[in-house]
Amino acid sequence: MKAVVLSSGGLDSTTCLAIAIEKLGNANVSAVSIFYGQRHERELSCAKKIADYYGVAHYEFDAAQIFKRSDSALMNTSNKNLAHSTYAEQIEKNSRVETYVPFRNGLMISVAASFADSIYDDDIELYIGVHQDDAAVNAYPDCRADFIEKIGDAVNIGTYGKIKLVAPFLGKTKADVVKIGTDLNVPYELTWSCYERGDKPCGHCATCLDRAKAFRLNGIDDPAINLKGRR
Repeated sequence: MKAVVLSSGGLDSTTCLAIAIEKLGNANVSAVSIFYGQRHERELSCAKKIADYYGVAHYEFDAAQIFKRSDSALMNTSNKNLAHSTYAEQIEKNSRVETYVPFRNGLMISVAASFADSIYDDDIELYIGVHQDDAAVNAYPDCRADFIEKIGDAVNIGTYGKIKLVAPFLGKTKADVVKIGTDLNVPYELTWSCYERGDKPCGHCATCLDRAKAFRLNGIDDPAINLKGRR
């Protein structure tokens, strides 16, 4: 059995990577990161550092051309100001979050599945770190359990049953993810979640707010804060 982990350099995907390594060993795990034109491309350098930390192969692909016409505030070509509010507050105001990128998870899962099927002859588990906080209030519909179930079926059928999509945090909150990762000694100090540009988390965007809450509910400090000048 081999594993390929979609790795953004953030908290959730890094915890997925730790789970896969704990199960299969780092020699049987690869990490895949995708540049899609995101404004916070710092996360990609973090993904590389995390792969180096764990000693796993790391591959990066460029899908920016696909999304260059998207008006998502998450894109580096967007002129929109990023909302400093929770996902629920954004949904209440606009019916969708401004950082939704069209069918992003569908594309990333497909890219990773095609690549995984190309490099491994063994059966493969394809990990993605979606969780309940991202699916709540339909913030990101491509994080919902029904979406993951159906695209997982498609991946499995389309690869002769070779690839199984694994989403270990479905139905779990980000606080649950932090608890799991803390037990696995995940190096959260290496991760990056903030959607803003810069060299330290803004602390106000939706993903910063969700991350801060997750650590607070576990009664621990976020190790990525107050580290090497970050705050």
